[in-house]
Amino acid sequence: MLELPTLLTYGADDACAAEFLCDRHDPLAVAATVLDSELRHFDVTFVRLRDHSERLAAAFSELGVGPGDRVATLMPKSAELLATAVAIWRAGAVHVPLFTAFAPPAIAMRMLDSGAKLVVTDPTQRPKLDPGGAIPADPPWHIVTTGVAQPGDHRWADLVDGNPPGFPAAAMGGEAPLIQLYTSGTTGDPKGVVVPVKALAAFEMYMRRGLYVTDDDVFWNIADPGWAYGLYYAVVGPLLTGQRTILLDAAFSPDLCWEVLSRFQVTNFAAAPTVYRALRAADASMPSDLALRRCSSAGEPLNPEVIDWAVAQLGVPILDQYGQTELGMVLANAHDPDVARPLKPGSMGYPLPGWRVNVLRHEADEPADVDEMGRLAIDVPASEAMFFSGYFRDPARTKERFSDDGHWYLTGDTARRDATGAYFFSARDDDVIIMAGYRIGPFEVESALLAHPAIAEAAVVGVPDELRGEVLEAFVTLRSGHRAGPGLEAELQQHVKDTYAAHAYPRRVHVVDALPKTPSGKVQRFLLRKHPA
Repeated sequence: MLELPTLLTYGADDACAAEFLCDRHDPLAVAATVLDSELRHFDVTFVRLRDHSERLAAAFSELGVGPGDRVATLMPKSAELLATAVAIWRAGAVHVPLFTAFAPPAIAMRMLDSGAKLVVTDPTQRPKLDPGGAIPADPPWHIVTTGVAQPGDHRWADLVDGNPPGFPAAAMGGEAPLIQLYTSGTTGDPKGVVVPVKALAAFEMYMRRGLYVTDDDVFWNIADPGWAYGLYYAVVGPLLTGQRTILLDAAFSPDLCWEVLSRFQVTNFAAAPTVYRALRAADASMPSDLALRRCSSAGEPLNPEVIDWAVAQLGVPILDQYGQTELGMVLANAHDPDVARPLKPGSMGYPLPGWRVNVLRHEADEPADVDEMGRLAIDVPASEAMFFSGYFRDPARTKERFSDDGHWYLTGDTARRDATGAYFFSARDDDVIIMAGYRIGPFEVESALLAHPAIAEAAVVGVPDELRGEVLEAFVTLRSGHRAGPGLEAELQQHVKDTYAAHAYPRRVHVVDALPKTPSGKVQRFLLRKHPA
C-alpha cells in the first residue's frame, strides 16, 4: 500500500508540481551537478533553479503558453534543461521531451501530434527545427534557443534576464497532465503517454524503495532524460526527493563512466544492462577507489554473467527492475531492506508497494498457475500507484492495452511467477525492439526505409547482440529498376539516421525477393528473426 499522506499530497485538487519539484526544498541544497566530457562541473542549487524557472515561466506566459499547453525540449543534459522543465510545470504547462538523436521527421511528428506551442533547444539541435521536409514552413510553435538566435527565435538567456522572478506556481491538481512522452509500438506512429501530477507518488515510491536513494547517497542515473527512465528517475525523481542528481553532458564511454563513478564517489548508480555490459568489457580500466553500494538495472533483461561480474568486481550485485513508460517502475529487486526479498537468479523482482501484478493465461483474462507462462498484467483497481488511463487522443490503441472490463492493464510482455511471487521476464508479445534500454518500434524505421526511392517493402526485427541486448536488422525488397549493390546498405543506414533517429539504424540490411506474410498480408517478423546471419 502506498503511504496515505503521499497519495493525499500528490493527488490533491490543489497539488502544485513546482512546489513539489523545487520550491519546498532547502534553497541552498544542490539540485544537480552538471558535468561535461572533460569533467568540468558546477552545481545548480534549488534557489538558482527557482529563480531561473520563475523568470522563464513569466516569459513563456508572455509567449502565449498557459495551463495545459505543451512545451517541448530538444536539449542535452544541462542546467538549462532542468530550469526549463521546472518553468514548464510552474506555468501549469506540460513537458514534451524529445530525444536528441531524433531526426526532423520524428521531432515534427511529436511536436505536431502534441500541439506544442513552444520548443526549447540548444545550438547542436537547432538545425533540426529548420523548415523543410517534415518541419512546416511556418511552424505553429515558438523556438527558444540557448545559443545564438536565428531571426524569429528567442534567446534563453534573454528570457531569463528580461523577466523578474516571482511568477506564481500554478496549482493544477493531481489529475492535471505533467509530462507527455511518446512510446513506440509495432504499428502506427508512436503513442502519446500523458503522465499526471499524481504519478509523482509512484515516482517517489521507486526512488525511496526500489532504488533506496538516501540522504547520504551520491546518486547517478545515467539514462537519457529524452526517455522515460531517464526523465522519471534522473530528473523528476531526484527533484521530487530533493536528492542531488548528476547530469553528464557527454557521449557514453566506459572510461568516462568509470572516471565519473570514481571522481564523484557515486554510491547509488542506475543504468541499462548495456552500460554494465560495456563496463564489464572494459573492467581492466576500473578504478580501485569506487564507492558503489547500490547498483540498479532497468530497460531490458539483465544477463546473469553481468550480475556475477558485478559481485566479483564491484563488490555489490546489480538489482534488476522492470517498468514501462505508461507505468513507471512496477517490479523490482528492491534495495530498501524493508521491502527487499531474496534474490532469484533471472528474476526481475517483486511488485513494488502500490502495485498489484499478475500473470494471465494467453487464452483468457484469468490468472495463470504458478510457473505458467502468460501475459504480464497490472490489476488496475488494486494498484494505487497506477496513473495511466489511456493514450493521447487514441482510444483504439488504448482499448488494446486493457481487458474488456478494464480490470487488467496488459503490458505486452510475457512472464511467469514462481511460488514466492518473484516474476521472470520471457519476451515481448509484440515486435517492439529493446536496444540498449531504448524501445524502438519497427514501424518508424520501416517507414524511413520505405521513403528511400529504391525500397518497395521493408520489415525490421531485433536480433540478439552481446553488448546492446538487441540490434536492428532490416529486410527489404527493391523497386523495379533498382539493384542491390555494395553501397546500398550504407546508403540505407544513413537514410534512417537522417530521417528517423541516429541510434535506430539497421546494423544489417538484407535484400530479399519477398517478405513472408500471412494470408491477410501481415508481415511475419518472427520468420525473419530466424533468418541465418
